[in-house]
Amino acid sequence: MHDPVPRLPSLLEAVLSVGTDLELRATLQHIVDAAAELTEARYAALDMTDPGRDGLTGIRTAERPEPPEPPEPPESTESPELPELPELVVPIHVDDEVFGDLRLAGKRDGPFTDEDEQLVRVLATQAGIAIGNARLYETARQRERWIEGAAAVTTALLSGESAADALMTVAERARRLAEASAGVILQPTEDGGMEIVTASTLDDPGDIVGVVIEPGSPVLEQLLGGEPVFIDDTATDPRMTTRVRHRFGPSMMLPLQAGGRLLGTLALPRRRGGRPYTAVERLLATQFASQAALALVHAEAQHSRERLAVYEDRDRIARDLHDLVVQRLFATGMMLESTQRRSAGTGDTDKDVHAMLGHAVDELQSTVQEVRTAIFALQQPPADAPTTFRGKVLREAAGAGAVLGFQPSTRFIGAVENRLAEPVAGRLLTALRRALTAASRRAGVSRVEITVDVTAPLPDGRPGVRLTVFDDGEAGNGHAEGGDSEGGGAEGGAGTTVTWQSPL
Repeated sequence: MHDPVPRLPSLLEAVLSVGTDLELRATLQHIVDAAAELTEARYAALDMTDPGRDGLTGIRTAERPEPPEPPEPPESTESPELPELPELVVPIHVDDEVFGDLRLAGKRDGPFTDEDEQLVRVLATQAGIAIGNARLYETARQRERWIEGAAAVTTALLSGESAADALMTVAERARRLAEASAGVILQPTEDGGMEIVTASTLDDPGDIVGVVIEPGSPVLEQLLGGEPVFIDDTATDPRMTTRVRHRFGPSMMLPLQAGGRLLGTLALPRRRGGRPYTAVERLLATQFASQAALALVHAEAQHSRERLAVYEDRDRIARDLHDLVVQRLFATGMMLESTQRRSAGTGDTDKDVHAMLGHAVDELQSTVQEVRTAIFALQQPPADAPTTFRGKVLREAAGAGAVLGFQPSTRFIGAVENRLAEPVAGRLLTALRRALTAASRRAGVSRVEITVDVTAPLPDGRPGVRLTVFDDGEAGNGHAEGGDSEGGGAEGGAGTTVTWQSPL
């Protein structure tokens, strides 16, 4: 046996090189390369005992060299066997377990010596430590990513997303964390199956959404019972029966369950031929699914509380509206009664009576219009942005009300939804926004009236729309907005009126 001391520098260099990287695959490659260089082997490989644990296949330096040419055969009918290349095999232990075998072959200057084996065993000892450290580092990184992902999902779900957006958030984030080709949410169907309701994929998910796992499928009992299902190859597993199974390989199907309630299943399939999920990935994904399910339940509860608050506010508005309507109708009734008495007892002219009756009718029409506007506002979905023109006008009024400290009065005259085209509606909303901003800056404003009239013709007789914004504050400069608008502002001691007109 040769003295290994002359090769000690090479050994020290090899030992140091295997610990220079914390990433597991890079660490394994360093080990294989260092072993080949240390022994002058043309071929080196690391065959892992359990490749699925770390999601890696064997590590190689190069293709196995061809054995030397056999000698000329003797004159015989029998074919000689090709000689095998001598190999040096040294196991690598990590935490008292055999991680794999380090195989070396094709030494350049002859067979492997005892010195070579000694050097490789020292290297294998250090390699076991480096692999253990790399495993710990990789596990810590994975846990950090999954925890950050779960926190991001929780934050997004509690920020007020709709139910469909919430499910897509969970599917998208899980797909990225798991490095899967798809993130899929399934929910139970009425007939006892499960249907894909949300899908996040690298490609078009259109042909995946709507796929159903029919009742009687072997995996349904586990899924509906809230148990995770881990599949090595979706395409060939007999338990999988969907029409899209052929495109996927390793997969995880994880219950979205919180408080004993099953919300659905999160499926994370990888492409065919993809690396299998490791035990750590399965554990972290299962924990993520539990956290996501809890966040979905909390988000649903938060939305319910918000809807309840809206309904309570609507009850208050209804009571206030009731008081307002009763007051106006009572006042109008007294006005009519007074008019009747005056016309009978004082001999007022028909002109005076007509004027008072006209004023009473205007008050009744105004009351009816405000009641209709209030009812329309109450009919808007509580958590959705308005999509109709009326809803957008009311939203602008509500925004101005937050600044003014009171709610502007809003009236609509004519079929505004049917007659207003989108470009005109957009310009009108811009003009309204500027008029309300100007009103909020004037002093002494205690009343703002908004009127949108689609029955008002333009001066040249063309059909048009007129926006009028009146406030009772100190007089300012009225203005007209829009390139095709006509009209302007009127001002005086009674307040400021801004008028905007446009063809329909």
